[in-house]
Amino acid sequence: MNGTINITSRQKSIIVGKILGDGCLETANGRTYRLKIEHAESQKEYIDWQYQELKSLLNSLPKEKSQLVKGKMYKKYWFQTPYTSSLRFYAHLFYPRGKKVVPKFIHKWLTPLTLAVWFMDDGSVKSKECQGKYLNTQGFDALSVKRLQGALKHNFSIITSLRKQKEGTQIYIPAAEVEKLRDIAGKYIIPSMRYKLD
Repeated sequence: MNGTINITSRQKSIIVGKILGDGCLETANGRTYRLKIEHAESQKEYIDWQYQELKSLLNSLPKEKSQLVKGKMYKKYWFQTPYTSSLRFYAHLFYPRGKKVVPKFIHKWLTPLTLAVWFMDDGSVKSKECQGKYLNTQGFDALSVKRLQGALKHNFSIITSLRKQKEGTQIYIPAAEVEKLRDIAGKYIIPSMRYKLD
């Protein structure tokens, strides 16, 4: 598919959440792009939910594959959209020079559903003893992380801090702010991913 496809506003929110998280856009010619989504076997329910949400954009079912990582075999599930010019906007927004970055005006696209998908992808708990949450943003550069931090404050009044690690920087949502996260994004988080929030 090289032409345009109709993307609903709900699907747009999910696509932005996936790009902020574990999804990636790929191109063969710089004009048409596809979104690839892949998760571990333990998150199959999440893959199935994403497939149902994006089904109108797809022409194949999720697939299973095995991947050898450090001598251990892992099962993964994945799917991808066809190449389409309808994803070019997001490619230019998030991959202006080939590497994924966060655009300056990310707050325009950060909806409650986008936040929920991003959190299901990249959210984690600090510890069993602490109610704080992390957004694992280590793959982004420092400016991108600051933009995300600013958008969380601007859109949702969620006040965060940054935690630097060897791999990059995480966004930390302290326990006092987590109730806001639940109120804003909780209704979109599917049962199998509730453990990250609750």
